Amino acid sequence: MIKAILWDIDNTLLNFHESARVALKRCFEIFSLGECTDEMINEYHAINDRYWNLLEAGEMTKSEILVGRFREFFSNHGLDVSVAEAFNDEYQFRLSDEIVFCDGAPDVLLQLRGRYIQCAASNGTKVSQTLKLKKSGLDRIMDRIYISEDLGFEKPRREYFDAVLADLSPLEPREIIMVGDSLTSDMRGSHDYGLVTCWYNPGGTVNNTGMLFDHEIRHLSEVPAILEQYE
Repeated sequence: MIKAILWDIDNTLLNFHESARVALKRCFEIFSLGECTDEMINEYHAINDRYWNLLEAGEMTKSEILVGRFREFFSNHGLDVSVAEAFNDEYQFRLSDEIVFCDGAPDVLLQLRGRYIQCAASNGTKVSQTLKLKKSGLDRIMDRIYISEDLGFEKPRREYFDAVLADLSPLEPREIIMVGDSLTSDMRGSHDYGLVTCWYNPGGTVNNTGMLFDHEIRHLSEVPAILEQYE
């Protein structure tokens, strides 16, 4: 029987892309960098995804990817790369300016409240995630919050899940389900550890990675039915 749920935050419960769009435009204004177009935002997301993949692969540190992505982005547009670090610092705070839930997230969380131990499991920075959890009210719904900076390791590192399982003791891995949108961090890490895995794939992306998982969903409203399969 599943007793605990690990929820990824960005692009699983909260719409990260919308928050990032607002944050980027605001930071461009603050740093007088001119207009940040939608095309530039799309380019930034591609760069950002690549850098986070490097982090998850253990090829870069968190501090290196946070600043490095903006240095590359600014360089591509002839902007002052020397402000990348300060820009990132401001960006972390601005990510909570616009809180948008992924479709169905609040209803599902409230439906499952009290029936399962619900936990936030995120690689996002402590600054941005703490603010987003507070402003969204998720901090009042979640029973546990596991931010990688607090645990000392990022998903999909085994040590991240070691810390989570130690805190959730005496639960066994197959009594915990991980719900997340990332094949590389959420699914790979939790599958390798022996957790039940649920890939949130609202866009119907084709999995060409060979990554294994137990369930795939398009909408968060499908989660309760999956949980019932383990009762």
